[in-house]
Amino acid sequence: MTEQLNTGTSADEDSAPNDLRSDFPRLRPTTPPPSFGPFVAAMRQLQDLAVSIDAPEEVLVQARAKAEELADLLAPYAAAEGVSIAGRAVELPGRGSLLMLPWTIDAFGPDGVRTHGKFSRYHVGGNGAVHGGVLPLLFDDLFGMTVYAARRPISRTAYLHINYRKVTPIDTVLNAESSVDRVEGRKTFIKARLTEEDGTVLADGEALMVQLLPGQP
Repeated sequence: MTEQLNTGTSADEDSAPNDLRSDFPRLRPTTPPPSFGPFVAAMRQLQDLAVSIDAPEEVLVQARAKAEELADLLAPYAAAEGVSIAGRAVELPGRGSLLMLPWTIDAFGPDGVRTHGKFSRYHVGGNGAVHGGVLPLLFDDLFGMTVYAARRPISRTAYLHINYRKVTPIDTVLNAESSVDRVEGRKTFIKARLTEEDGTVLADGEALMVQLLPGQP
């Protein structure tokens, strides 16, 4: 992923060094309306229910009607990337994006990024464990934030490797942290780990983030 978001903990774009400026669109933080956070939380609850219910046909018919009604209500307000609220509401878990995991940033700076949060029923792969494919999403988002926090140029993921050390549980507060391992020209190498509150490592990983060249999407 490419981390474009100014979290407010670094200098703004106008004071950024030249190698941090590019034609790549930058997402500016926004303060969402008061009801946006609760709206996203309710949508996350619906995601959990959608993958866990065993409802009769008549209930599903009603639910579908309500979902379509909600879609019709929101459709006129669809906005372009960089204008829509999701992804730019930095004070909300997951920056207000349903794609991102609803985790909270605890530290963001040159020394690295730390977050905490829970996985829910929506993230289950089987037998109550988090789906293995969800962890790369968590790590990749973390890697992108780490690039920006370290004041490195806008980059994309070139390589991502995850080591699954233990089964990752749902409904349990977990911690994730990452930091820059080394820099080689356009390349930023990052390491990260996911732990339980007692420090037990559930997964760790590494990534190579490569600076975009002029004109690269």
